[in-house]
Amino acid sequence: MGATMQLVVALAGIASSSPRLAPPCAVAATTTSSSSCSVRKQSCSCCAAHLPRQRRRGIRVRAVETDATAGGEAEAEAAAAAAPEEPPSVDFAFVAPRLLPDGTPDVHYRTACGGQKLRDIMLDNYIDLYGPYDKLLLNCEGGGECGTCIVEVVEGGELLSPKTDVEKELLKRKPKTWRLACQATVGNPDSTGQMVIQQLPEWKIHEWDK
Repeated sequence: MGATMQLVVALAGIASSSPRLAPPCAVAATTTSSSSCSVRKQSCSCCAAHLPRQRRRGIRVRAVETDATAGGEAEAEAAAAAAPEEPPSVDFAFVAPRLLPDGTPDVHYRTACGGQKLRDIMLDNYIDLYGPYDKLLLNCEGGGECGTCIVEVVEGGELLSPKTDVEKELLKRKPKTWRLACQATVGNPDSTGQMVIQQLPEWKIHEWDK
């Protein structure tokens, strides 16, 4: 399927170097399609007129199969090189505090670029961050004062920025894996990796295997 058909004209008993036997037009042409091979012939009444009458029967036309695999590979490589590269990103699995009715975790998968606050990534991707604390009077809106945006970092903690002084103060009696989403920055714009984030760890009804 990856070959083209080329028509070859052979003149029996006629030397190709004879200038007076060279026809003034093309005898055949080839066409190639991506799905199948096809051949299109071009006819010309003047070709036979330029050959000696006694030798007109010596014309033989045969089809020759040529391999086009190398050309196809080159085109594929060129197309791959022209395709735009995807920017670096971090894959997230956000786990809700409650299980689904069948007893399995309620997990939401998202992808985002690094260099952002974890809080912004969650809110931009419609991930529940505050739960029952989502009130203007109780929520400092990212100021790091209320401590209501607590998450548990199950996997991928190495991608987060070190704890700030605010986190150390508000979370000093909490597990080391707990972070304030408004204070934690996820890597940088070139970061790649995976993270598993437990939403509202104080309200979860299941425990992670340590």
